[in-house]
Amino acid sequence: MNNDSREQRDRRIAVLIDADNVSDKYIKSIIDEVANHGTPTYKRIYGDWTKPQLASWKIVLLNHSITPIQQYSYTSGKNATDAALIIDAMDILYSHNVDGFCIVSSDSDFTKLAARLREAGMYVLGMGEKKTPTPFIAACEKFKYLEVLSATTLDRPEVNKAKSAIVQESKAGMISKDELIDVVKAIISEISDDDGWAFLGELGSMLNKRYPDFDTRNYGFSKLTPLVSSLKQFDIRSRKTNNPSVSLKYIRIKEAIN
Repeated sequence: MNNDSREQRDRRIAVLIDADNVSDKYIKSIIDEVANHGTPTYKRIYGDWTKPQLASWKIVLLNHSITPIQQYSYTSGKNATDAALIIDAMDILYSHNVDGFCIVSSDSDFTKLAARLREAGMYVLGMGEKKTPTPFIAACEKFKYLEVLSATTLDRPEVNKAKSAIVQESKAGMISKDELIDVVKAIISEISDDDGWAFLGELGSMLNKRYPDFDTRNYGFSKLTPLVSSLKQFDIRSRKTNNPSVSLKYIRIKEAIN
């Protein structure tokens, strides 16, 4: 295991969920995805649990050991749930018990919180539906769409159908395949060697930095290699390393055929 993988595995993450903006059907997908980024040390969900519409959450929270935080709606039109989540996030930040946060909401009210946590050196993973405003997405280090996570949890015919629907569905914050081709070409030009070859791992890292919501699953692929192969604009080559079981992939722009 390389140092990056070990660091990611050891990362302690506080998972804070806005029940007013998330459906209970996504919870398993949320917890599974968090496990790809670190270990959840806090798992809290915020809402007014006296409301009948939140009754369906009970079994889900018990099954995933998520702590419900009761927040009454003191004033009509004011979102007390958001305030409670933000206050808890800052308390957890100053406890120095975590390395990052996962904020689950489709609400732009958490934009400033995400930015503040990143200023403090925290890893910030955002999750929300495709309706999530772009400012919140941009404030996170990485952002995952709940519809995509839910559709890629299992590999069944009905799930594959859902994947196709996701790929076809447009979203303002998700770059199109045509735009992706242009971005990949630009990055390759910046990081390639004299022969035009660029390390695919570095390409993926730069895509994530430039577009927090970039995820190969948004386009129906589980990995970066098959995604860029599907674009038909690039050559991909494997290079052997000193370790016989490890090879590195490189990519370059296909030369135009006259």
